[in-house]
Amino acid sequence: MSDYSPSRAPASAAAALPATVWLIAVGAFALGMASYVTAGLMPMIAAALSISLAMAAQMVTAFTLAYGLGSPLVVALLPARAQRCGLLLALGVFVLANGASALASGFSSLLAWRAMAGVGAGVYLALGIAAAAGVSAPPQRGKAIGVIMGGMAGGTVLGVPLSLLLAQQLGWTAALWLVAILGALALAGLLWQLPALPAAPAISLRRKLALLADGQVLVILLVSLLAAVASLGMYTFIAPLLAWSAHGAAMSATPFLWVWGVGGIVGSVLVGPWADKLAAPRLTMFILLLLALALGALPLAAGWSAWLMLAPIALWGAAGWALQVPQNQQLLAVRARQGDGNLAIALNESALYLGSAIGAATGGLMLLLDWPAWLLAAAAAVVAAAALLLQSGLVRRS
Repeated sequence: MSDYSPSRAPASAAAALPATVWLIAVGAFALGMASYVTAGLMPMIAAALSISLAMAAQMVTAFTLAYGLGSPLVVALLPARAQRCGLLLALGVFVLANGASALASGFSSLLAWRAMAGVGAGVYLALGIAAAAGVSAPPQRGKAIGVIMGGMAGGTVLGVPLSLLLAQQLGWTAALWLVAILGALALAGLLWQLPALPAAPAISLRRKLALLADGQVLVILLVSLLAAVASLGMYTFIAPLLAWSAHGAAMSATPFLWVWGVGGIVGSVLVGPWADKLAAPRLTMFILLLLALALGALPLAAGWSAWLMLAPIALWGAAGWALQVPQNQQLLAVRARQGDGNLAIALNESALYLGSAIGAATGGLMLLLDWPAWLLAAAAAVVAAAALLLQSGLVRRS
């Protein structure tokens, strides 16, 4: 089992995080924008390229599949001594692909560049999380990972609306240029500030893939998958739940989406110091409890008033985003001796994307069967509770 135990050295804990961590977070901000902005750009792109909305939606599919399936393969094949080069190259590919997407003259080339951007994004985040932990003092590693996740949450919550507003004024390509520029700024800073990273142990691809036989890793990944089904999957259905709620049928979903996102930023940042004080498995269990309670409270609050949903939505966003800080800590700790923590993190990101897709598809089916919207939130709470039970078993065995 994991020998994870947070350091409590007060002198190191008081030191500021290295500049490298903040630069990686800027890249994560751009990644958060790129992951979600395309969905908002679809009508503009469809009109500009004379394609259907259904066809334009395949850009999201290409990015997601490349991110979730392609990036773990690239991380697995990355040479042991290429950690710094791999991080910079992944961010460079991400910047190039977003710039090329803005210049694409046809849908086929645009689709290919979105897939390339997805691979670059997935590899960058996996290596970036590991690098942020590696350049930080042991008592600050949880805080460093929290800053990276906060950057991605900020890109989703703040960057996406900003880029969509820019697109409305200057055209859809402006949003992608903004992503590319932010990524390029992070790349320039990292070229200057990123120190040499320790070489990972030189192990064969077969040995790297052996982590899939590690029972503890599989449980951690399954917990992430279930949490994503509950949290990210339910995010897709905030508007239907709002329409079902008391006095909410005529209300805009935008304030509720913003509250969820702001909660995510706050949760990502605030969990960092706690992750450096508490054992990661127990912190994960506590966050899962908050997530289950928040999702369970949603239909109860909605039954009274739509505005009462704001509190559980904020807690849900905070818990959903904060969860990945101790999850990534656990994976790095569990696979430290084997030297394949980067691959474990990449697989964790894949689990999140897969869980989001499963949650969205399942919720869509429930609505297609005319099940009430409150039942989606209740089902999400049950899934979060299942993840909590699974995590509690992991804590008991550790």
